[in-house]
Amino acid sequence: MELNMLNQPTARRGFIGFLASGAATLGVASLAFPLTMKAGVESTGNNKIETAPEDPDAWFAKIKGKHRIVFDVTHPKEIFPFAWPRVFLLTNEGTGSAANDCSVVVILRHDAIPYAMEDKLWSKYKFGEMFKADDPATKAAATRNPFWKPQKGTFKVPGFGEVAIGIDELQASGVMFCVCDAAITVYSAATADKMGLKAEDVKKEWLQGLLPGMQPVPSGVWAVGRAQEHGCAYCSVA
Repeated sequence: MELNMLNQPTARRGFIGFLASGAATLGVASLAFPLTMKAGVESTGNNKIETAPEDPDAWFAKIKGKHRIVFDVTHPKEIFPFAWPRVFLLTNEGTGSAANDCSVVVILRHDAIPYAMEDKLWSKYKFGEMFKADDPATKAAATRNPFWKPQKGTFKVPGFGEVAIGIDELQASGVMFCVCDAAITVYSAATADKMGLKAEDVKKEWLQGLLPGMQPVPSGVWAVGRAQEHGCAYCSVA
């Protein structure tokens, strides 16, 4: 099975078909959300970022801001999955609403799931090639997560200048990130099949390699629903 099979013109149909066949092959229990993760706190300078809580519904209950939005990210889209949350915060600040008056949720699902993972997984599994995710600096397939702890000044937007759009920088501003467990299940199984590994081992490694503060959720569409139930306006990053 080719690792880029889900990047073809029939990608969405292929993803759903593989999800269905994967449930039969791996057992429905394999697609269940892992509830064994423990809550914790990681310090990042002057800020503290909570690691994934045990209950994803409890995580969504943290949405408290007056101005609420969810960015639905299904594919790598250059800098936009990370620039738009910052623009939302900046323009709210410009109109009198501080960051703590805003709640921003970013859902990484389908082909956008590698952005939820640490550098060593990008290198080992060639996520840049698999998901057609380019490094904004080199324009070549990324070999590391380009939006995790970027160097200061890495990203600039015309008219705005330098922008802090690293995932860690956005988290420090209160942006909440989550990732689709169903997509992780499908892609890790396809990767394991290609590499002759056990699907459960690859998925376990991917989950253990999630970035600090990155919340796994049962599925991306589940998360879209929960975000809207908590009053978030919907924005598709397409």
